Amino acid sequence: MVICIIIGFLLWKFVMGSPANFEGGDPETGHPKVGNYFGMVYKGGFIVPVLMGMLLMVIVFSFERFLVINKASGTSSVDAFVKKIQGFLSSGNIDAAIVECDKQKGSVANVIKSGLRKYKEMETDTVMDTEQKCLAIQKDIEEATALEMPMLEQNLTVIATLVSIGTLMGLLGTVTGMIKAFAGLATAGAPDQAQLANGISEALINTATGIFTSALAIIMYNVFTSKIDKLTYSIDEAGFSIVQTYASTHK
Repeated sequence: MVICIIIGFLLWKFVMGSPANFEGGDPETGHPKVGNYFGMVYKGGFIVPVLMGMLLMVIVFSFERFLVINKASGTSSVDAFVKKIQGFLSSGNIDAAIVECDKQKGSVANVIKSGLRKYKEMETDTVMDTEQKCLAIQKDIEEATALEMPMLEQNLTVIATLVSIGTLMGLLGTVTGMIKAFAGLATAGAPDQAQLANGISEALINTATGIFTSALAIIMYNVFTSKIDKLTYSIDEAGFSIVQTYASTHK
C-alpha cells in the first residue's frame, strides 16, 4: 500500500507535473496547455497523488485476488469437477475421486479431498454408528473449509475499505478546492479569476478521481465476493453429496 502511494506521488509530480504540460514550462504558476489532461490533473492539488495511490491499490489488489481465487478454483471448471466427484461417489469409487482431487488442485479440491479421506477413515471405524460417522465427515469438511476461506477472503477488506475512503478523500479534495475558489472571490475589487478557476478545477478533479476509485473498488469487491460464494456453494454441494452417499451406503 505504501508503494502504491509513493508511485502515485511520483506519477503526479514527474509525469503529470512535467513542464511540457504547462504554458511557459512552469507547473506551479503556468496554466495547463489546452486539452492537456495531465496538466489539469496536476492542478488538482496534493490530494490527487493520494487518490492515485488508492486507485493503484484497487488495481493491484484486484489482480492479486483474481489470481488467488482462480488458483483456488483449480485447473478446470469447478462445476465439472463437482459433477465428476458426484459420479465417482455414486459408483462407490472413492479412490478415483481422491485422484481427481489431486488433478484438480486448489482450495475446493483440498476441502473435498479432506472429506473423502475422512469417508475412507470412517469405513474402517467400528466404534461409531452411521449417524456419528456422517457427523464426523461433515465436521471434517467444515473444518477444512474454515482453513481455506481466510486465504480466499484475504485483502478483500482492503478493497472494501477503499470504497469508503476513496469517496471521502475525493470529498476532501472537493472541499479544499472550493475553499480556494471562494478565497479567489473574497479578494477586494475584481475576483482573482485564475485562483477561482484553479480552485474549481481542483474540486472537480478530486471529485472525479475519488468517485472513479470508489466505483472500481465496489465493482471488484462484488465480483470477488460472487466468485467466493460460488466456490463455497460448490464445496457445500460436494460435501453434502459425500455425507449423503455415506449415509445411504452404510445403513
